[in-house]
Amino acid sequence: MVGIDLTGRNVLITGGASGIGKASAKSFAASGARVAVTDIDRDGIQETVRGLGNEHFAIDGDISNKNDVDKIIKAAGEALGNIDILINSAGVSDVIMSTVDQEVETWQRIIDINLTGTFLASQAVAPDMLKRGNGCIVNVSSIAGLVGLPRRNAYTASKHGVAGITKTLAAEWGISGVRVNAVAPGYVLTPMVADLISSGKLDEKNLMRRTPLGRLASPNEIAEVILFLASKLASYINGAIIPVDGGYTAYGAAGPAVEIE
Repeated sequence: MVGIDLTGRNVLITGGASGIGKASAKSFAASGARVAVTDIDRDGIQETVRGLGNEHFAIDGDISNKNDVDKIIKAAGEALGNIDILINSAGVSDVIMSTVDQEVETWQRIIDINLTGTFLASQAVAPDMLKRGNGCIVNVSSIAGLVGLPRRNAYTASKHGVAGITKTLAAEWGISGVRVNAVAPGYVLTPMVADLISSGKLDEKNLMRRTPLGRLASPNEIAEVILFLASKLASYINGAIIPVDGGYTAYGAAGPAVEIE
């Protein structure tokens, strides 16, 4: 993003192997920040880091596991010196099905990664940020954290939880100089969404018709808003959930928002 200079700032990005996390890593590195990316996909984060240039780091681990998170934060701190900015981008989707048929194991996995992972990473970086009186956390929620998506109960619950923890941490840590905000993306052409489209679980044309801008987002469009929220330009934004959804949640009329053949 033009005008944002994060030289001297150190960033940890979860879910950095693909999608919004990978796009965010590119945006932050291009703005001068030193970046560490983490994901359970070791090959994926190594590929991400190779595209960033020098002084950036890949740290593999399971964000839903506390022991792994502690190791990730320690390794990131050793590599970067300290963590100024945390981007909680790690997330998985659910199987689109009736809530009656949903298995508790699937429910728990989604909650563990999307919500508990956000909690664990935020909790782990907080002591140093609070001690220094400076820090920023940006969480990736979803339009599923603003509305109810039928047959996607676990994902919707997890993203509402991310929105809730964003507001709670902002209210708790703001006085200590740590800002916490979230983006709520609409439908983004990430590998996760592409898989749902290719499997017939989502209808791309219907999603486009339902979105006033008439298209899906690119991961980079979400990453640029995350970058803004982490910058000094957003210094008085705290506890906000910013929809980045092409007008999806603003549209209130019956029927499609736009006509698409």
